[in-house]
Amino acid sequence: MMELKRVENKRIGEACYTGVHSSGLKICLYPKEGYVSTYALFETRYGSVDTRFKRSDEDEYTEVPAGIAHFLEHKLFESEDGDAFARYAETGASANAFTSFDQTGYLFSCSENFGKAFEILLDFVQKPYFTEQTVEKEQGIIGQEIKMYDDSPPWRVFFNLLGGLYHSHPVRIDIAGTVESIAKIDAALLYRCYHTFYNLHNMVLTVVGKFDRDEVEALCDRLLKPAADVRVDSVFSEEPEEIRQRRVEQRFPIAVPLFNIGFKESCGREPKTPAQLAATEILLECISGNHTPLYRSLLEQGLINATFGSEYFNGPGYAAVILGGESANPDEVYRQVCGAMERLKKEGLDRDSFERSKKAVYARRVADFNSIESIAQNAVESMFDGYSIYDIMEAVAACGYEEANARLREQMDPGRSVLSLVLPMEERKVE
Repeated sequence: MMELKRVENKRIGEACYTGVHSSGLKICLYPKEGYVSTYALFETRYGSVDTRFKRSDEDEYTEVPAGIAHFLEHKLFESEDGDAFARYAETGASANAFTSFDQTGYLFSCSENFGKAFEILLDFVQKPYFTEQTVEKEQGIIGQEIKMYDDSPPWRVFFNLLGGLYHSHPVRIDIAGTVESIAKIDAALLYRCYHTFYNLHNMVLTVVGKFDRDEVEALCDRLLKPAADVRVDSVFSEEPEEIRQRRVEQRFPIAVPLFNIGFKESCGREPKTPAQLAATEILLECISGNHTPLYRSLLEQGLINATFGSEYFNGPGYAAVILGGESANPDEVYRQVCGAMERLKKEGLDRDSFERSKKAVYARRVADFNSIESIAQNAVESMFDGYSIYDIMEAVAACGYEEANARLREQMDPGRSVLSLVLPMEERKVE
């Protein structure tokens, strides 16, 4: 049973219902009037960085191979009763799953037979089934996936950047692990990780779109299995504030160089507040938005194209601003970006640019509430980190000029920046 609290936002005229089920699971239900489809997302706070952890009911730490969270995600779809994807296909629902650095999620979308699809989701995520034979088979499949990503230039330029930014934090390791690390995974380790991180107290469920609240609550009451309130603490080696390597490059058979520029931020384990996230989002728009002096100057010089963009990459124990794209002269892009950051830190952001950027970010945040997928992911993030789904939008509206400048000074230090490059293969000289 659960008692859901109505959370309303008058600015956009919408409301959702949040609460904690008696099983320990946090739930957010977000009905969308006039929508014909439904999106459900069931996530655990468990990702690729969680390779060393301690349960609250144990004294010793456990260390597991890199890539095990992703491996577990793959295996959870299998059961003695068959494959969950095949079960979904009978309902007409479209299902998927993902593993990130700090979360694993299972999802489906549908326009009919919601109840049947929702029952499948709650059923298979709570029923692990691993055998040594199926684990061994999966090692070969995921090994091929790892090799495929090793051959992906965008993937390599990103992970090479993380390797330059971080000395020891496991965020620098590929989400899927390595061929060597996944060879160490067995059924016992998968069950160990499952029963540690797939505790309902460590999970969030959200349903968005067209659905009947009474039906959802009844299915939750019938299918959610009460769990002991066991907490888990992941442990990371102390990460120096300094970067590990200023420049990283790799060569691929491509036509135009790819680049990522990362600015390493000092951070702890605590999640960023809505105010910090809002100020950073506005800051990035001030830096890389297509109305900004830096963007226009780089574009006019032919140094960047429409692929240029930015993101804020952050999680437990890691945070960085990342800019990236294509360029025939990425070293010059890096030089000008770092120079622009030094000037902005001395002079402050242009006030007109700040106001335009704030409006653009606010418009995007409001538009997110038209996407059931964005609502679901934002709901999960907010419930994991202890704030309302509307709080970042409200923080953007409230963000002041000085707050954005403060984040600029905290985040954009050229002395702790890394340039990662994927370059075309060297031309062979003809004798």
